Amino acid sequence: MAKRALITGILGQDGPYLAKLLLEKDYKVYGLIRRYTNPNFSNIDYLGITDDIEFVTGDMTDESSLLNLIKNLRPDEVYNLAAQSFVGVSWEQAKLTTEVNSLGVLYLLDAIRFFHPKAKFYQASTSEMFGNNSDGGVQSDETPFQPRSPYGISKLYAHWMTRNYRESYGMFTSSGILFNHESPIRGKEFVTRKISDGVAKIKLGKEKEIRLGNLDASRDWGFAGDFVEAMWLMLQQEEPDDYVVATGETHTIKDYLDVAFKHVGIDDWKPYVTVDPMFKRPAEVDLLKGDCSKAKEKLGWKPKVSFDELVKMMVDADLERVGEE
Repeated sequence: MAKRALITGILGQDGPYLAKLLLEKDYKVYGLIRRYTNPNFSNIDYLGITDDIEFVTGDMTDESSLLNLIKNLRPDEVYNLAAQSFVGVSWEQAKLTTEVNSLGVLYLLDAIRFFHPKAKFYQASTSEMFGNNSDGGVQSDETPFQPRSPYGISKLYAHWMTRNYRESYGMFTSSGILFNHESPIRGKEFVTRKISDGVAKIKLGKEKEIRLGNLDASRDWGFAGDFVEAMWLMLQQEEPDDYVVATGETHTIKDYLDVAFKHVGIDDWKPYVTVDPMFKRPAEVDLLKGDCSKAKEKLGWKPKVSFDELVKMMVDADLERVGEE
């Protein structure tokens, strides 16, 4: 009998890649969506798996809908990817960010505890929980947390609640502390996709500039398609645990611009990029670099797509999209 998996946040970036992986492993995949008049399936359509997923309705801020969902579906595995995931917006929408990212996880954990405590639960935690705190310039699962945004704070609540339910109720709950991971279906509000989309439009003569914030911010960027494999591996272990998922390399926004522009034959990006104070955050995290040695050792996981390959993949996808438009 096929395993049953419920994915929240199925319409985002990670959900489609995770669903594709699970479908390839013969899972029955359920995708949680809010009751939209016209839901956006473009990310799932991009991977060609829309017809293979059974969509169910619910809302992370509505406890009763999550209780009914777990009671009726009784999934073997639950992957919570739902979130208000844009760090910049979290200052402007701190209440909504908290309701979805923090309380929504509490509601979901309780639903599992009440109606199907044998289900394995994955929580999408984030490197933003570390803030600027590091141990020798890197962050591992032993690094103390020091979030610097409402987003990071909301995710830290969910992370600790996931761990607390594991320790208090003996539930199989694991968190993946994922560093930045990108793909061709990343939302355009994120800097990586903003750059790849902007470069494509500049190359094809449809735009003249890209407006960005802090160009010196340094991140550990990987490919979302690689990272979802780590999520699945966490729920295949005998015991639940928390893992850092990262590439162990760090690159600046300027590095990203270098690779993206050179890929389309433009050697100097400076004439095309404008620094706009509007895009700078009230509190910036300067450096994020992950130590994923635990994931490599215990899960047997490692990233496959390099930084340069990732950037070129995203630019190529946007060149095709913009060309079709």
